[in-house]
Amino acid sequence: MPDRRRGEGVKFVYDMLRDEIIDLALPPGKAIDEIQLAERFAMSRTPIREALVRLAAEGLVTTLPNRSTIVSNIDFLNLNPFFDAITLMYRVTTRLAAEFHRPADLPAMQAAQAEFAVAVRAQDALAMIATNRDFHAAIAAAAHNPYYEGLFCRLLDEGRRILRLYYQSFDDRLPEQYVAEHDEMIAAIIARDIDRADRIARAHADQIVSQIRALVHTDRRREIAL
Repeated sequence: MPDRRRGEGVKFVYDMLRDEIIDLALPPGKAIDEIQLAERFAMSRTPIREALVRLAAEGLVTTLPNRSTIVSNIDFLNLNPFFDAITLMYRVTTRLAAEFHRPADLPAMQAAQAEFAVAVRAQDALAMIATNRDFHAAIAAAAHNPYYEGLFCRLLDEGRRILRLYYQSFDDRLPEQYVAEHDEMIAAIIARDIDRADRIARAHADQIVSQIRALVHTDRRREIAL
């Protein structure tokens, strides 16, 4: 029982901090104080440390040389290589899913899409991020190439805070047309229409990248009379 309670405590702390980091409630560069967390969650520092180790493995927190921990910065300098990689994985996995999927692969992507649509209607950004990841991971699984699947899932996980900015740019009111794109992907995969699946995946990636680039480069300076 003690081990089980500790495991549950680790998961609770991990889930809470992960959501706060992805939601940008804990912003990049924010210091993580183990003592404050132990007080907040009313538990010892051991499960706090274990949760931080898990978050560090996902790149969400960084341990500095002085052994302090901060929320990892978003690497804006490497956004273009990231966009190149994730666009390629959108296209490759969707193409291969259209070519190689099996009937048993379809329920997972359909279920994830249904949950994504519910999250969009609820304007629940964290649920949108999670279900969007599940949807594209299900397509990657249907491609039946574990190397592509592993790389794509890693990129999806690394891009969670960037995707949070994307939904934030719509005030968490994602236009219905982008929900419909997921349905179009599924239809192209079912029809084994490889070229159409590729076109939809490319357009889907391009729209997300364009929206994030516009957000990052928006001039928010205020005119101040001197």
